[in-house]
Amino acid sequence: MLVSLKWLSQYVDTQNLSPEELAEKITRSGIEVDAVIDRAQGMTNVVVGHVVSKEKHPEADKLNICQVDVGEESLQQIICGAPNVDEGQKVIVARPGAHLPGGIKIKKAKLRGHESNGMICSLQELGIEGRLVPKAYAEGIYVLPEDAVPGSDALELLGLRDTVLELGLTPNRSDALSMLGVAYEVAAILSTDVKLPEINYTESTEKAEDVLKLRVEDTEANPLYAAKVVKNVKVAESPLWLQHYLMAAGVRPHNNVVDITNYILMEYGQPLHAFDYDKLGTGEIVTRPAQAGEKITTLDDIERTLQPHHYLITNGEVAEAVAGVMGGAKSEVSDTTTTVVIESAYFAGSSVRRTSKDLGLRSDSSARFEKGVDPNRVLPAAERAAQLLAELAGGEVLAGTVLVDELDKSPSRVVVSPDFINARLGMKISLEDMLSILNRLQFGVEAANGLLFIDAPTRRQDIKIEEDIVEEIARIYGYDEIPMTLPESGEQVGGLTAYQAKRRIIRNVMEGAGLYQAVTYSLTSTEASQKFALKAEETTKLLMPMSEERSTLRQSLIPHLIEAASYNVARKVDSVALYEIGSVFLGQTTEELPFEEEHLAFVLTGQWTNNAWQGEKKHVDFFVAKGIVEAVFSKLGLTARVAYEKTVIDGLHPGRTANVLLDGEKVGLIGQLHPAEQKKSGVKETYVAELNLHAILAAATEALVYTAVPRFPAMTRDIALELDRSKPAGEIVAIIRAAGTKLLKNIEVFDVYEGEKMAASKKSVAFSLTYFDAERTLTDEEVVAAHSKVLKALAEAGAEVR
Repeated sequence: MLVSLKWLSQYVDTQNLSPEELAEKITRSGIEVDAVIDRAQGMTNVVVGHVVSKEKHPEADKLNICQVDVGEESLQQIICGAPNVDEGQKVIVARPGAHLPGGIKIKKAKLRGHESNGMICSLQELGIEGRLVPKAYAEGIYVLPEDAVPGSDALELLGLRDTVLELGLTPNRSDALSMLGVAYEVAAILSTDVKLPEINYTESTEKAEDVLKLRVEDTEANPLYAAKVVKNVKVAESPLWLQHYLMAAGVRPHNNVVDITNYILMEYGQPLHAFDYDKLGTGEIVTRPAQAGEKITTLDDIERTLQPHHYLITNGEVAEAVAGVMGGAKSEVSDTTTTVVIESAYFAGSSVRRTSKDLGLRSDSSARFEKGVDPNRVLPAAERAAQLLAELAGGEVLAGTVLVDELDKSPSRVVVSPDFINARLGMKISLEDMLSILNRLQFGVEAANGLLFIDAPTRRQDIKIEEDIVEEIARIYGYDEIPMTLPESGEQVGGLTAYQAKRRIIRNVMEGAGLYQAVTYSLTSTEASQKFALKAEETTKLLMPMSEERSTLRQSLIPHLIEAASYNVARKVDSVALYEIGSVFLGQTTEELPFEEEHLAFVLTGQWTNNAWQGEKKHVDFFVAKGIVEAVFSKLGLTARVAYEKTVIDGLHPGRTANVLLDGEKVGLIGQLHPAEQKKSGVKETYVAELNLHAILAAATEALVYTAVPRFPAMTRDIALELDRSKPAGEIVAIIRAAGTKLLKNIEVFDVYEGEKMAASKKSVAFSLTYFDAERTLTDEEVVAAHSKVLKALAEAGAEVR
């Protein structure tokens, strides 16, 4: 919502606060002010000019040499290229030295050999968006009224010496979608009064009901419909003040009749529509549901096909408007219109919302009906429109209103105790302060028997329950006034649980390894919901999904991480390392809800190392992914309890995939995407892993015990073993660890060889074994004895020492 402070001052005294001060107060009261916009934008030396004469530039077909009166003793010669500039016009002139938006400074210049002392301006050159400029002036300069005084301040005349507040409204505050709604809010903040528009006009002796008949077929969808008839209307340009109030509110001016309906939309928050009475043809208005396949051409010149749940305004025979959304082109007000029917109605928000969504047609009108308009403003808005049509279009308002009214306009009543309010806020606000705040908000309130009986005005349709009153009192009293207190801890001390602390360790490991955290959707397609799942359970589907791609809760984090990697690679980010900690949803609990299990997953593709200076590059591979998983278990103190076994998983490379086992139970997987999957996703060699954090972090671990740095030297022995190609190195490590004495401290694989000097079914794996004693220096004999036990165990297992 864009709020012109010049317009707002008609309804409420802002007490000479600066725009920034007022914006701060509004924000602190609960409606955020997103921007404070100075419409003048620092412009200077912009005045009214009178084009006394115009002649073609001798050297340029599209330029005109104009002699312009700018309020000085002599005329100023200005060269203008606008196609609509003409003799006798009052125009906007930027004098030499003027500053315009965009850092433009006007100087004297020569154009094709002729001097130009300034510039005749369009509205766009004054910083007004092109979509807001009246169509008549969209391609040229703006023409001012004939009574504009040459040399006077054009910015003042155009209403640009004004500030606009851009309000970021939440859906519940539809009352602030109008100038009067904002005025009530500001009045409550500043403890002042609201000045409502005075409605006063002379009615004709002819009655509206004599020339217009009205019938409403569905009073549930349309409980209130009011029509005013105004004759002898002269359709013309709106006065300047009206045009520029509309432009400040982000609305394009059209003509005085349409502009009046838009002005009242912004003033009252009540949508209106103007029909050309003669184009209706029947002298009748009937509101009814549409017929299946019925068509209407709306004001945007698009033919739309309707359904039976769409509600229409008709002339009793054909559709003239889509109720609450947009009018039809057939009965649109034009330059030939002389008699206008002003519609002011209340349409059910649910009906308007469904129609708007079906037709793909959003408007200022539909937005307000969807959120709920004030039922007590429907009739005053119609009267206000009649008044302005009489004043600005010379109309003759026929007596009375053609009306169908079955709308309940009673306020919502909320009963709440002061103690309830204070208990919710954790403070002590006196009863007098509460009553004062409610009166400032213009809520009807009565205190009796320790309770507050509150009648919320119908403009505030968000006030329904006790908590709504608590919020109103808190925000007007001031959130800053709520005291800060520390919770009473008793014997409890705050801190992370063991699970939370371990999860934080894992985040540090992942980010320390260079991975970025991702947050992906919990919803996926039915086909992808169980892909890469560590265990497939019954899936959970939405009853009303937004789309098939977001219809089922996931059972693995990997598919969406692959999507994220694919998205980045498609945008030339070739190296991607992402991880996510999130829930998967498995089966159902006893409460018929899915069981949530927290998992860790990551995806790697592209380069892992790129040290250009040393000429070193390394792409991600299986062992990079496995190393990250091992780092997780190492930090958690679980390394000795973890094993890896080769496996085959659909969608992963059959030779580069492993299950991760903790105490013999599967808790994860590591693998390369299958080449077909990589091609499908548009990525190159890509590795993924997923771990069941629910199981891993629940595993009991021994307390971390630190040992002193060894003071005595270690001794190493290297052995190379000839093994079957299918033999995992991990099995050999397990044999060595079991056979080793307490002197054996570390086992590392440092080489694997498969080549010409080995049989086709064999491979050579080299291990480095480290022996030491923390209390003394080992002798060769002790190391040989310990190492001999290892060699014996290996020989018994069929491993041949090379």
